[in-house]
Amino acid sequence: MTLHLAVALDGAGWHPAAWRETSADVFSARHWAALVTEAERGLLDFVTIEDALGPQSTLPDGPDERTDQVRGRFDAVLLAARLAPLTSRIGLVPTATTTHTEPFHVAVGIATLDHISGGRAGWRAQISARASEARHFGRRRFPPLDPGARDLAADPHVRDLFAEAADAVEVARRLWDSWEDDAEIRDVATGRFIDRDKLHYADFAGRFFSVKGPSITPRPPQGQPVVTALAHARLPYEFAAGSADVVYVTPHSDEQARAVVEEVRALSGDIKIFADLVVFLGEDAARRKARLDELDGAELASDAAIFTGTVRELADVLLEWRRAGVQGFRLRPGVLPYDLERITRGLTAELRGHGVFRRAYEATTLRGLLGLPRPASRYAEVS
Repeated sequence: MTLHLAVALDGAGWHPAAWRETSADVFSARHWAALVTEAERGLLDFVTIEDALGPQSTLPDGPDERTDQVRGRFDAVLLAARLAPLTSRIGLVPTATTTHTEPFHVAVGIATLDHISGGRAGWRAQISARASEARHFGRRRFPPLDPGARDLAADPHVRDLFAEAADAVEVARRLWDSWEDDAEIRDVATGRFIDRDKLHYADFAGRFFSVKGPSITPRPPQGQPVVTALAHARLPYEFAAGSADVVYVTPHSDEQARAVVEEVRALSGDIKIFADLVVFLGEDAARRKARLDELDGAELASDAAIFTGTVRELADVLLEWRRAGVQGFRLRPGVLPYDLERITRGLTAELRGHGVFRRAYEATTLRGLLGLPRPASRYAEVS
């Protein structure tokens, strides 16, 4: 059975000093094209592209004064659309926030990406809780984030953002279904381009959104593009279980992985569980990371486990976590493209030697690669 493998792409890499180790221009299409084509060459399931509504910062809320780290990003959905024609099999999963962003726009953008890529689109749905990001839009006023808060569920502001996120995903899913698969008929003889009876109103009315529909974009090739979410605790686990197809979790050991899998499985028996790890690969991985830490002035800290070692050692960790119930992994390369190439050219070969990784792509859509069925439109079933 294939072990699912994805990579999370972010600028020059996940170490904040990574840009000093590479000549790559993070604001060039060539840089991103090279990364995604390398990932496809390694037969990975998909790439995710990071995004946010504010510049990167070392502070929990608001910009810092640092000028020695990468600041700024491309729009992830637009970037994924640019990369789609350069690839043919790998999934493309941009991040788009559910806060301050209209779900109608996100649904159309992801549906368009699915058409452009021939059925390889996904969406990493993410909340935006920072007061500094709310000020960019001026429609709502948020309290400053409390970096010491441990219980997300106890914060009514954060609970509201996850409730809003669940509604946003539901709106998107209804809009993706609002065109039946055969609504576009192009009947020249009768002069009918669409069958209007096969376009449906979403008619969503909730606490945060009221969306009539239908979408302006025909139903995506996958029917429903793959929705993913990052989760570290019970509240985001609940969101992912109710709204997503794939959840990224962040255990730091096989024991933690087993406990997290058990907790998520109690909420959903169907969701695919991926574990995130930041990786520095090679015989000199520890030395490389130590040098980057020195350049940055601090040891790298992360929500996910940080691995330094050889691809053989990493393969052993992945196989152990797989036995704990993890179905796939989203690896965050410490430095791009160096650690990405160690994944695509070394780790995949090591996993293949264990008989757990593909030798060729076995499907043309992202849902197909992940073993997810193509759902029927909810409206077609009653029309």
